[in-house]
Amino acid sequence: MPKNIIAGEHAIEQLACIIAKDVKKIVIFTDKGILGAGLAEQTKSLIEEAGIKYVVISEIPAEPNYNEAQAMVDIFKKEQADFIIAIGGGSVMDVAKLASILATDDYTIKELLDNPLLAKKQVQSLMIPTTAGTGSEATPNSIVGVPEKKLKIGIVNPEMIADYVILESRMIKNLPKPIAAATGVDALCHAIECFTSVKANPISNTFALEALDLIMNNIVEACTNSEALEAKSKMLLGSFYAGVAITSSGTTAVHALSYPLGGKYHIAHGVSNAMLLTPVMKFNQPAIKDLLAIAYDRVIKDGNKELSIEEKSAYMLAQLEDIVKVLEIPTSLKEFDVPAEDLDDLVAAGMEVTRLLVNNKREVTPEDAKNIYLEIL
Repeated sequence: MPKNIIAGEHAIEQLACIIAKDVKKIVIFTDKGILGAGLAEQTKSLIEEAGIKYVVISEIPAEPNYNEAQAMVDIFKKEQADFIIAIGGGSVMDVAKLASILATDDYTIKELLDNPLLAKKQVQSLMIPTTAGTGSEATPNSIVGVPEKKLKIGIVNPEMIADYVILESRMIKNLPKPIAAATGVDALCHAIECFTSVKANPISNTFALEALDLIMNNIVEACTNSEALEAKSKMLLGSFYAGVAITSSGTTAVHALSYPLGGKYHIAHGVSNAMLLTPVMKFNQPAIKDLLAIAYDRVIKDGNKELSIEEKSAYMLAQLEDIVKVLEIPTSLKEFDVPAEDLDDLVAAGMEVTRLLVNNKREVTPEDAKNIYLEIL
């Protein structure tokens, strides 16, 4: 886990204390949208008040491939900074985390695709998420596209875990609903997948269940009401907890089968996960119904505890499906012009994500993957 987590409204003001510790030069990783929305202004002001030099790198594209991420890291290296601040969503934080272990010329991102543990932490990092979210602020993962494989690949190295995290509800106050919804469901997927993973354990379950509770009971209000700062704070915390669960457990077939949709068709990660959430969980139901019943007892506040395991399990799946529907997230690949003739390629690419498929409680065969994709084609 990150060593220092500061959460709550006005948490950003604690930045002054963090950078007072012998920091000489800061690189801020962000993107044009964050700058345009003014979300980096308070951070910049606090740095200026501390009299510390800083540079802003804001050319980070959404869901970059490894070449695009490397270009950002190369710009960072020239600045010779001793502290990194990432203000943004998953893509921004993932690139910043890579920069924190690639400050020298010893390795490139391409080399880390094959051997992610080569690099070591070289620059301290602070993550300030502007979505709730990807959970990237909590994880040792960085997701990059690999164009030649038409796939996204996760680089996993515990050295990338952030040194500091600030969870500030005002950072997501005016997040547009489509982005809030897609990233919120991404966090929801993290929680339910980690809880039902083969690698689930008492530590991951502690965080995954709390995340599931916070997210399912706050996601709709947080995404539809810009003034709902309490719900947004709970979503930020839930997203962070779900990220912690990833580090101890791991996501499953939802994420595995979604990676080709982002890698080849550039569908937003949260949207592709939302599409696959219900089909995969229904496929998994025979193997995870006991776990879904436990989740029901924790999450559904006015639920009937006398229901059978099968009834509780079915209710949880219906709730997951309803959240995606209420938030108006696309549920069909037709909206993205994905042709049916690409089905075999999708299956082949999805089956390559063995790092996550091995976590699934129910084995996913190529035929199973084909049937799951058919549900959203």
